[in-house]
Amino acid sequence: MANLASMRGTIPPGVIVPLHSHADPETFIQISGEIEGLSQSPEGFVWVSIRPGDIFHVPGGAKHAFRNLSAEAAVMILVSTPGIGRFFRDVGKPIAGGNRYSDPPSADAIQYFLRTAAAYGYWNATPEENASVGLSLTPP
Repeated sequence: MANLASMRGTIPPGVIVPLHSHADPETFIQISGEIEGLSQSPEGFVWVSIRPGDIFHVPGGAKHAFRNLSAEAAVMILVSTPGIGRFFRDVGKPIAGGNRYSDPPSADAIQYFLRTAAAYGYWNATPEENASVGLSLTPP
């Protein structure tokens, strides 16, 4: 059996995780809050509501995204490969205030994220590809 890593993640209110893919499969177990996950189906992309107790599995290589349209943070446990854990360590930084979302990332932070993702072999959608599935990459 392959090594697995588990991580706790939070998606603050109003935040999106843009359309992306990677070879690593991921399984999300929703702990609190509600988000929507974008999944591929034979008919195309579909948004799926993910509530506490729900499990959302993303096969390796599948394009996916998340959005938190609610007024509360969404907390989940992510089970995946140690490679995903290394990636999050490489791109992550503590959020100001310890557990509160503040400002959108700077242009430099976004470029660092995209360069690091490319080094890991991860694909990130263009702004136009994100818009085609209902995601805006510009702050409201």
